[in-house]
Amino acid sequence: MSEVYHIPVLLKESVDGMNIHPDSICVDVTFGGGGHSREILSRLGKKGHLYSFDQDEDAFSNIEPDDKFTFVHSNFRFLKNFMRYHEVEEIDAVLADLGVSSHHFDDSQRGFSFRFEDEKLDMRMNQKGKKTAADILNTYTEEQLADVFYLYGELKQARRIASAIVRARQEKPFDKISDLLAILSPLMGKSEKEKKVLAQAFQALRIEVNEEMQTLKDMLTQSLELLKQGGRISVITYHSLEDRLVKNFFKTGNFEGKVDKDFFGNVNTPFRLVNNKVIVPSDEEQQKNPRSRSAKLRIAEKL
Repeated sequence: MSEVYHIPVLLKESVDGMNIHPDSICVDVTFGGGGHSREILSRLGKKGHLYSFDQDEDAFSNIEPDDKFTFVHSNFRFLKNFMRYHEVEEIDAVLADLGVSSHHFDDSQRGFSFRFEDEKLDMRMNQKGKKTAADILNTYTEEQLADVFYLYGELKQARRIASAIVRARQEKPFDKISDLLAILSPLMGKSEKEKKVLAQAFQALRIEVNEEMQTLKDMLTQSLELLKQGGRISVITYHSLEDRLVKNFFKTGNFEGKVDKDFFGNVNTPFRLVNNKVIVPSDEEQQKNPRSRSAKLRIAEKL
C-alpha cells in the first residue's frame, strides 16, 4: 500500500473513532492509497475483517495480500449490495475519507487540477464512467450549468459562467482544461481569489461528473442500515457541502436537518454524536500535509 499515493488525513483520530476491537467487521469505503485501511488492519485480530472499496483502477497497485482484507472494486454507493454478496449482514464500523487523493490532483491526465492546461477535461473517478467534464460543458443547458456552478461550487457568478460557456461552445467544443480556463479567467480578473474561484469551479464539475452528493447520501443511508447497535461511522469531509450532509444526517437522521422530537422533547435520531465539536487536523499535520487544511472529522455511534 502506497504512502506516496495519498497521505492519510486525521489517521489516528478517524480510526480511533471507529472503536475497533479485534473481532470487528469494518468497512473503509475510500481505500485510495490504503493508509487508513492499513491502520484499521493493524487493530484487527484473526476473526476481524476489513472490506475496502475503491472504484479507481489505480488503487489496485496499493493492495497488499492479507487474510483479513477484501478489496471491493466498486463505488461505495453499492455498499449494501456488496456486503450482501460477501454474506455480511451487519458491520461494526465504517470509515470514509471523502477527499480527492493527492494522486488524483497530481496525475495530469485525470483532469482534476487546473494546473495542467494541455490535458483533457476528464475528472472521472471511475475511468470507465461515461460522463466527463467536457461532456457536461458541451451538452448541459445554460440553466443546468448555472445550477452546477452555484450549488456545487457556491459561485456567485454562476450564471455569467454558464452563459459564457454556452456562447463559447458554439464556436468550438470544450476538450482541454485550457478551453475552460480561457472562459473563466477573464470573468475573475487577476486577484488573490482567482485560484480559489478556479478551485471552486473545478470542484463543481468534479462533483457533477461523479455524482458525489447523491453517492454520499446513498453510502450514509446504507451504512446506517448495516451498522450494529453501538457501531461507529467516522467521516472526513473537505468542503461545506459534504460536511453539511454528514452533520445533518448524524444529528437528525435526515439530510435536510429537520428535527423530529418525541413527546418529551427529545430529538429522534438514529445516532449519538461521539464528537459534538468537529475534529480538525493539528497545526503540525497541516504543516506536514497542506491538503489536510480543510478536513473535518465527524464520528457517530448507532443507537
